[in-house]
Amino acid sequence: MPSRTINNQMKTLCSTCSLRELCLPSGLMPSEFAQLDAVIRQSRRLKKGECLFRAGEPFSSLFAIRTGFFKTTIASQDGRDQVTGFFMSGELIGMDGICTHTHSCDAIALEDGEVCELPFANMEELGKTIPSLQTHFFRLMSREIVRDQGVMLLLGNMRAEERLAAFLLNLSTRLHSRGFAANDFILRMSREEIGSYLGLKLETVSRTLSKFHHEGLIKVDHKHIKILEPQILKGMISGCTHAI
Repeated sequence: MPSRTINNQMKTLCSTCSLRELCLPSGLMPSEFAQLDAVIRQSRRLKKGECLFRAGEPFSSLFAIRTGFFKTTIASQDGRDQVTGFFMSGELIGMDGICTHTHSCDAIALEDGEVCELPFANMEELGKTIPSLQTHFFRLMSREIVRDQGVMLLLGNMRAEERLAAFLLNLSTRLHSRGFAANDFILRMSREEIGSYLGLKLETVSRTLSKFHHEGLIKVDHKHIKILEPQILKGMISGCTHAI
C-alpha cells in the first residue's frame, strides 16, 4: 500500500479518534495533526496474551492504546511475574524504556486490542515545533511518577481492604474519564494479577471482594463488578485513588 494512503488513514484516525484528547494535547491545529500523521505509524492489533514488547528489547517507540487492556510485568528473583501496572484505552505505554533506551518490563495484552505506535525520536523532534505536544508528554510522565509513588504508599501503609477499594475506585475514575460507565465494568485482569499488583495473595483478593459483596458495597458476578457504595469505599482510603 502506498505510504501516502497509509498516512491519510492515520490522519483520519488521529483527527477523529474519540480518545485523541487523552493521547494528545487539546487544541491542535489541522496542520499539526498533519505533522503527527507523518510520524505516527499504522495502528497495530494484538491478540489476548500477545506481547507488545519485552524486557531487554531496545526502546524506540511509545504506544497509544486505542482499544483493549494491557498489563506490564517484571520477572522477580524467584522466577514469578510481578505485575507492575495496568493500562487501558487512551493511555500511553512504553515510557519505562526512555531512561536506558531499553524496556525494563514486558507489556502483554489482557484482551484483543489495538495500539498506535509513536516513534520516540520523531515525537521528540516534533515537540520542538509543537510545544504543547512536549508539555503533554511531560504531564503524562509526571502522572506515571505520581502513580508509582501512590503504589509505594499503598503497599506500605494500607490494609487489604483499603488496597482493593483504592484499586476499584481508580479503575472507576479512569473508565469514567474515557466515557465508560464508572460503577459498572468488567475486570479485564484476573484476581491473581490484581493480587500481584497490590501485593496480596489470590485468596485475600477473592475473600475481600466477597466481603465487599456481602456488605453491599459492590456486586460481584465473576469479573463483572458493580460499585454500589462508592462513598463508603472512598471513606476507607486516604486519598490515593488518583495515584494507582
